[in-house]
Amino acid sequence: MASVNSLASTLQQQLADALTAALPDAGTADPLLRRSDRADFQANGILALAKKLKGNPRELAAKVTDALPASDLIKDIEVSGPGFLNVTLTDRAITETLAARAADGDRLGVPANGAAGTTVVDYAQPNVAKEMHVGHLRSAVIGDAMVRILEFTGESVVRRHHIGDWGTQFGMLIQYLVEHPHELDHEGGQEDGEAAMSSLNRLYKASRALFDSDEEFKARSRDRVVALQAGDAETLAMWQRFVDESKIYFYSVFDKLDMEISDPDIVGESGYNDMLEETCRILEETGVAVRSEGALCVFFDDVLGPDGNKVPLIVKKTNGGYGYAATDLSAIRDRVQNLKADALLYVVDVRQSLHFKMVFETARRAGWLNDDVKAHQLAFGTVLGKDGKPFKTREGVTVRLEDLLDKAVERATAVVREKAGKVGLSEQEIVENGRYVGVGAVKYADLSTSAVRDYKFDLDQMVSLSGDTSVYLQYAYARIQSILRKAGDAKPVAHPELELAPAERALGLHLDQFGEVLAEVAAQYEPHKLAAYLYQLASLYTTFYDQCHVLSEENPAEVVENRLFLCDLTARTLHRGMALLGIRTPERL
Repeated sequence: MASVNSLASTLQQQLADALTAALPDAGTADPLLRRSDRADFQANGILALAKKLKGNPRELAAKVTDALPASDLIKDIEVSGPGFLNVTLTDRAITETLAARAADGDRLGVPANGAAGTTVVDYAQPNVAKEMHVGHLRSAVIGDAMVRILEFTGESVVRRHHIGDWGTQFGMLIQYLVEHPHELDHEGGQEDGEAAMSSLNRLYKASRALFDSDEEFKARSRDRVVALQAGDAETLAMWQRFVDESKIYFYSVFDKLDMEISDPDIVGESGYNDMLEETCRILEETGVAVRSEGALCVFFDDVLGPDGNKVPLIVKKTNGGYGYAATDLSAIRDRVQNLKADALLYVVDVRQSLHFKMVFETARRAGWLNDDVKAHQLAFGTVLGKDGKPFKTREGVTVRLEDLLDKAVERATAVVREKAGKVGLSEQEIVENGRYVGVGAVKYADLSTSAVRDYKFDLDQMVSLSGDTSVYLQYAYARIQSILRKAGDAKPVAHPELELAPAERALGLHLDQFGEVLAEVAAQYEPHKLAAYLYQLASLYTTFYDQCHVLSEENPAEVVENRLFLCDLTARTLHRGMALLGIRTPERL
């Protein structure tokens, strides 16, 4: 089905046409339409036009009002203050537009831009042979949400998990595995993530202890790094075992996060090895990078150190080794030239902002980024504890991501169990819903905060049934499902002929904004705006539920059907919106 024009966009077009008809000297003019407390919408654009045309704004506003054609859209329009237009829509227009959305299945009238381009999203970047911790949470959650939103709005998305799978520490790990070949074997052939991480941890600690205490082993480890970089077959095979073992662990953690990660999406630092030398050669030959004290560097006029000297981006080190910049620039080349990307989105810690600013500017100078191909860092802040400091255990250790998720699910399951008797949940439903509520609470707390801001990790608040939490939204959805089940033979049917109560109008106008909100979120990479929209939707539904009895026997059949229709469309919008944030909505809770 074709996409549905929102009420706001239809009204915007009618006002723009009226402006052109009434004021031909104004040229193309924007009515500057926005939601209003005094009416459904307010148009403020005539003030600017009056200044431009040296006219009286109220008189100009009256001309525009007279130029509006008769339609089923506008119920009332009045000139207010110094030329504002306050517009109230007809109840029929609201209900008919919502009915068109409801008829559009899972898309709810939201357009999918068939002409959209290709975006590569770089997110969820764990390190091989290392445990994932709370610092990995935001990149994974925010990145996953943006992938879902961009795909839903029509973008072709390529996922990239730029895992840390290269570097000097692998010489130590591989050499130890060569000398202790059974260290990665699992007892009883276990292949779960916990067993994989246990083996990796054990091996890492043992190899580090030997590396620090045995000079001969340290020398052999350094030789092994050279063999790895030279592509020695035995060394690469050992390295691959570390990568494969780590993937088992990564997948187990991402499964707990209710995220899908697949092998083709994982292209780590090692994936760009063969491009590094060519990247450096191109940068040097084009003059983008220059030699400085033996290193290959890129300088910037606006990046200065405390001494006032320029701080370079080091692409190749004095000893011939490659810096992170060489890998990141090679990745940009690959994504633009081979994957044909129009946009590159990096979901990376705000503390790496300077590095990526320099990398992106270097890529622009080299011609890999330009007006047609853009890169953007979706920078995120830090997860804090209740004390406002970086989130750590009581022992001062960074919190393991698995432990954090397990604790959230445990707390949420207790909340679900407390309420389970009222709706007759089985033990299986309690456990399943506990997982959905717990993981959803963690994701929503992250996604409801503007990414660049830090936020406090407070489980008690996250699983609260009131306030701006995912549990509040999940309960709103489950409540609607309960109403729909109790409705019996009554079905959701739109009745455009009915007058709407104030709470019905407010809910309907908000439901109609879903597509516009998604378009803004996708364009600006701001998932917190979708979370805010959904919270407001649940709040407006709560007011509607309190003020408009849905299944009251005193209501005529068509009123019951129309209110069930509003319930059903609200539930479908909540379900779709939460799914785009990566959060489940249980049918019973």
